[in-house]
Amino acid sequence: MMNNINQAVLLLIIANVLVSMKGFKDYSFLDKYKFQVSRILSGEKIRTLTSGFLHVDWMHLGFNMYALYLFGDIVAALLGTPNFLIIYFGSLLAGSLYSLQYHKNEPYYSAVGASGAVSGIVYSSILLYPGMELFLFFIPIPIPGYIFGVGYLLYSIYGMKKQLGNVGHSAHLGGAMGGFAITLLLNPSLFITNKLLVISLGIPIILLLIFGDKLKDL
Repeated sequence: MMNNINQAVLLLIIANVLVSMKGFKDYSFLDKYKFQVSRILSGEKIRTLTSGFLHVDWMHLGFNMYALYLFGDIVAALLGTPNFLIIYFGSLLAGSLYSLQYHKNEPYYSAVGASGAVSGIVYSSILLYPGMELFLFFIPIPIPGYIFGVGYLLYSIYGMKKQLGNVGHSAHLGGAMGGFAITLLLNPSLFITNKLLVISLGIPIILLLIFGDKLKDL
């Protein structure tokens, strides 16, 4: 199966592994390129990109790369490699920018990981291939992609509000929103062919954009 992997997907996986391994061994490298609100606001904008290639440990890295491997090929096959790369990096930056906006008053908030980019790829693949069925580790039955998408959004919103675990839920949400919007821009026919799916995924995203800042006050 690895023999058929899209070359861009493979190169991104290799880049993530190599950069993350450097960060595992060299904390100063990790600290220099991780997402950190105060550093980015002071002018180190490159962190919004570089943080997406760093991970805290092998499990964190492995989970993200496995998801990229599973869903990246779907997007690349259906939209082409250039559009796949646009969605990947657009979602990565969308995740960072949404996190920056949500945590702008928390100067020491920091995060690493490709989760924003991968979330965007997952959402893109759901839009492009709504008939897909996903198997989760703790649920032995297949889940329709659109159900997973809505559930993922709701869980991330709850996690962002409650600050659940050491997870950048805001980056997940920003990445998912980026993948959703960019995919529709690149393939507007989805508004017609998958209208119900676009609406079901779009409503919680629109509500989040309107009321997201109020989550902290609830």
